[in-house]
Amino acid sequence: MSLDLEKLGALLDLLALKDIAEFEHEEGGVRIRVARGAKATTVAAATVVNQAPVAPPAVLEVSTRDYVDVTSPFVGSFYCAPSPDTPPFVEVGSVVRPGQTLCIIEAMKLMNEIESECAGTVAEIFAQNGKNVEFGQKLFRIKKA
Repeated sequence: MSLDLEKLGALLDLLALKDIAEFEHEEGGVRIRVARGAKATTVAAATVVNQAPVAPPAVLEVSTRDYVDVTSPFVGSFYCAPSPDTPPFVEVGSVVRPGQTLCIIEAMKLMNEIESECAGTVAEIFAQNGKNVEFGQKLFRIKKA
């Protein structure tokens, strides 16, 4: 399934207009998740099912038996911390749990939190703070617990 950027842009504009902080939709094995600002109550995907284009989630690929690579689900700017004057979400050696925020990717003026899908220890960080990342680019390598 291909990603229609025009429809995705329209969806993101609608979510911003309606002040929806978090949105998730899955269709045909492809998932899109948008979260901005602080965590909010999940909005039922059924409210915009007919309008929702889909994009792959932060893909987890097993690089070896003991490691998981977290990749970018969007083209955007990578941020390792919630603001310039706060410490990073994680560093090499940080122990993470499922659902823990690893970074933020700013795409189309929305801040998207990228979360860990597994428990483990951050072994490598591939992206640089403030730099652009591409769709599918490796962001983190996590050694599974």
